[in-house]
Amino acid sequence: MPKFAANLSMLYTDAPFLDRFALAREAGFEAVEFLFPYPYEATQLAELLQRHQLKLVLFNLPAGDWNAGDRGMACDPRRVGEFRQGVASALAYATPLGVTQVHCMAGKLPPDTPLDLARATYLDNLRYAAQQLQPAGINLLIEPINHYDMPGYLLTHSSQALQIIAEVAAPNLFLQYDIYHMQRMEGELSNTIAANLPFIKHMQVADTPGRHEPGTGEINYRHLFAHIDQLGYDGWLGCEYIPAGDTNTGLGWRQALTT
Repeated sequence: MPKFAANLSMLYTDAPFLDRFALAREAGFEAVEFLFPYPYEATQLAELLQRHQLKLVLFNLPAGDWNAGDRGMACDPRRVGEFRQGVASALAYATPLGVTQVHCMAGKLPPDTPLDLARATYLDNLRYAAQQLQPAGINLLIEPINHYDMPGYLLTHSSQALQIIAEVAAPNLFLQYDIYHMQRMEGELSNTIAANLPFIKHMQVADTPGRHEPGTGEINYRHLFAHIDQLGYDGWLGCEYIPAGDTNTGLGWRQALTT
């Protein structure tokens, strides 16, 4: 049976963020993920996780000014110092929150920056982050994101991510595989997941078009969930989708597509 984690940045958005932990637990989730913990005190988040008996399975390294359009800074040669400070911030949260995996957003190709330089900066920053995280037992994940939703993003295909993982050659660098993004960019979901399972440490789900609940679009999630189970994947699947209506009303897909 797949293990689903509620993405608290995407679900229950009609409630204040700190109230979403209780709502996720009431809906039967045993784990959560979200984009960023940094607006809150680590002790405050840890208390909520403990109170509601939830496991936090993922958050992102700092990604710059999100409201201004930043989607990470790891490929920006002008922001290496800021990136390294972000790694330290992530570590300061990961330990008290019990997180063993964090995602590094590559960022968009900076203006007037050659692609080769951006890529080299990205690889160097990944090496640095992986090295800093390894003593704490934390995996560093990279995720290809579709260029329709995020134009200009540096990392867009699973094959590209796997090549980067091979070049960085850090023992704690792995692939975060978002089924929605990869359906939009490349399809061939079943075979890609099977071929690359040793490198995949986290998955996320949403359907397309619309990025709504599984079962609302073109992806055959009934097949995929059974396939992922048969492959022996034992990680979490983050529910990183936009509810088509009320979050709880739409959660029937969990049973409908896995039984």
